[in-house]
Amino acid sequence: MDGNEAIHQKDDIDSSFMGNVEAENKHDSSEVFDGKTGFNVGRSPAHNYASTSTGAFTDERTIGVSGLGEGSPKSERSADMFCDDIFGESPTGIRKLGKDDGLHIERNALHDNWDDADGYYTYRFGELLDGRYEIIAAHGKGVFSTVVRAKDLKASKDDPEEVAIKIIRNNETMYKAGKQEVSILEKLASADREDKRHCVRFISSFMYRNHLCLVFESLNMNLREVLKKFGRNIGLKLTAVRAYSKQLFIALKHLKNCKVLHCDIKPDNMLVNEAKNVLKVCDFGNAMLAGMNEVTPYLVSRFYRAPEIVLGLAYDHPLDMWSVGCCLYELYTGKVLFPGPSNNAMLRLHMELKGPFPKKMLRKGAFTMQHFDQDLNFHATEEDPVTKTAVRRLILNIKPKDVGSLFPNFPGEDPKMLSSFKDLLDKIFTLDPEKRITVSQALSHPFITGK
Repeated sequence: MDGNEAIHQKDDIDSSFMGNVEAENKHDSSEVFDGKTGFNVGRSPAHNYASTSTGAFTDERTIGVSGLGEGSPKSERSADMFCDDIFGESPTGIRKLGKDDGLHIERNALHDNWDDADGYYTYRFGELLDGRYEIIAAHGKGVFSTVVRAKDLKASKDDPEEVAIKIIRNNETMYKAGKQEVSILEKLASADREDKRHCVRFISSFMYRNHLCLVFESLNMNLREVLKKFGRNIGLKLTAVRAYSKQLFIALKHLKNCKVLHCDIKPDNMLVNEAKNVLKVCDFGNAMLAGMNEVTPYLVSRFYRAPEIVLGLAYDHPLDMWSVGCCLYELYTGKVLFPGPSNNAMLRLHMELKGPFPKKMLRKGAFTMQHFDQDLNFHATEEDPVTKTAVRRLILNIKPKDVGSLFPNFPGEDPKMLSSFKDLLDKIFTLDPEKRITVSQALSHPFITGK
């Protein structure tokens, strides 16, 4: 069924959705969300939504750099490692493939070179993997793998008939990374036997012609696609954002209980079912166990990267909370909150929202001196418009904004709910990770509970 059949516009009566949300908020302490019906997520494009803020900076900037809350998801792209798939449109954030990407011809039985020059498996439609998974469609291609959709010919009544299979490249480095992902997926799955913690369901793994293959449930689309189809660059309804928020926090709590850091939370890595009412976090390719954190300035896709990563501090579960906050703002507004083209620009945007960094954070950062001087004053790295060379400019007295001032004026939203949403984001975007709202606190926040 096409997504448009399962979803209506803002002008439609929203009673089914509201009933779903009310039922959600009455759940007990198990915090399980079990949506039974679809709900409306899109706003009507007929309204003339006016922004309450220009989002402009108070001083000059490099030409072409988006301001705070002005980022366009469809045009910005990250060049950082781990992040080349930042605006992919498949559940794993990777390039969609056409029907001609797979081979339809039978190979000579004596020819066993099934890989292309880069180690990707060259599959055929109708090919049977592991004696049970028949490839029925291409899904995408990323840095680490090819993803296909397949029919499970041996599925039991409790197993999904259609699955997504991630075929890791035939490369020792990729194989080791894939095995690490399997280890984390098994850890998460073993602690969620009833499949209620909003992490994508991992089914199994196997080796096939020297390729590690990971089998997952196949879901409808990711939130990047939901935004593109139903948000129309103006975001989703606040009631939908609230429902998705609770499910994201349940997933984060599950990760914390399992001592796992996702390290790449973004709309591309959140899948929804056909009714658009159940969300699951996916793509644990960059995930790691808490405490095993090598300091690197390029962990997490840049727009969703917490300041402690950029500064080179030790990091833990709060880094995923920051990423979720970025996603929630984007879901509601249709815009990227921190569209910085570099880590330096990201820090500036962080300060334009929340003010100066605590001195103790800056003193601990391994990369602080790349962006601040000895007196801990921020220096922006910008391009000289004449020479086109990078220049550093001292920036003083950055005045913070209220995150709510960056919200467009959407008529019809519940003022109380909107106020609590602003408060939640304000607590998420606390620069000091030690003072950032925890996942348990987030689940008890009025925006989630409705109280």
